[in-house]
Order: sequence, then structure tokens, then C-alpha cells
Amino acid sequence: MLVGLGTGSTAAHAIAALAERRLRIETVATSEASAALARSLGLTVRDFAQVSRVDVAIDGADAIDAGLRAVKGAGGAMLREKAVAEAADRMIVIADGSKRVERLAPTKLPIEILPFARAFVIERLSRWFDHCIDRPDYRTDNGNIVVDGHGWDDTSPDTLAAALMAVPGVVGHGLFLTEIDAAYIADNGFVTRLERGRNPR
Repeated sequence: MLVGLGTGSTAAHAIAALAERRLRIETVATSEASAALARSLGLTVRDFAQVSRVDVAIDGADAIDAGLRAVKGAGGAMLREKAVAEAADRMIVIADGSKRVERLAPTKLPIEILPFARAFVIERLSRWFDHCIDRPDYRTDNGNIVVDGHGWDDTSPDTLAAALMAVPGVVGHGLFLTEIDAAYIADNGFVTRLERGRNPR
């Protein structure tokens, strides 16, 4: 199988667990950090630029609701994570119970933007966010900056997602609305499985 590896602390645990099992798999990574970790643990990492399809992707989330809509991007890799998720036949989120939410909006929404368009984009983002904070001295693996949007309206996330991507200079955002097929949420020693279109188990 070809497995997509997410980014962040939860994904790092998944990468280590995969390596321990010594499965006959190859991987693609959503960040340089995840790629380096996977290689150090003996996993084969392929260049995603040469890959058009992934069997399964595994990643964490900053927040996820009962409809498997999520906010991702605390680790700054949301653009690459979304590309790998879209390429995957099945996208799985693993998270602890604190990440399961009734509403997404209290969670800050990361937005990746071209440094060239920083001031313009931040001004335009004021239409949808109470305030935006850029991450100082930070660049994504793509060489872009990340702005975290606070105080946004989650009543129509599809509309917001489309509006953000219509702003020249925005190259990605942390709204994952249709990409996730299943989530495994661990809370107080129990794991709940959410499947798109099915009841939780």
C-alpha cells in the first residue's frame, strides 16, 4: 500500500506505530518533518510530486465535528495535507477527545498566503474574521506564511472556503469539509469511530 503520512504530534505517533509494525508499505509525507521522521524509522518515503493516487492517508486534526468537517493546520502543513487527502482513496483522522467539537468556529483557522500579498490578503480577510494573527518568523515547506483567523462564522463553511480561495494570494486554508472519510476519537480509554454516512461506533 501507499500510505499518506500527516503532520503534527498525533501524526508522529501514527508514523512511529506504522514503523514498529514493519509493514510492507511505501509512504508519502505531508511535510519535511514527517518525511524525515519516517525515513529515520526505516519507512520508504516517495516524492508526492510523482504520485497521483494514495491508498490511505492518516492525519490528526485541530477540531472535528460529528459531520467529519475539520479544521487542520496547526502544524502549518494544511495545503500539502489537503493535496494528499484528496489523492487518497480513504482519509482517516485520529485524534483525542478534546478535538471533537460541536462547532468549528472557536478554533482558529489557519490560512496559507503568499508573502508577496501579505498586507493585501490580511486586509481582505477582515471581511470574515474578527482578527488575524500571522505567525512570526514562520514559513511553510512551500515558502509561504501562515495567518491564523480568529472569530469566524461557521454557519456556512462551504461559502467561507470558496470565498477564501477566491482571494488572490491565498493558496490554502485549514477547512477540511469533504476530504475525511473516517475518524477515530480516543477519550477516557474508549475509541469512537465516525464514518461518513454512518452512525458512530
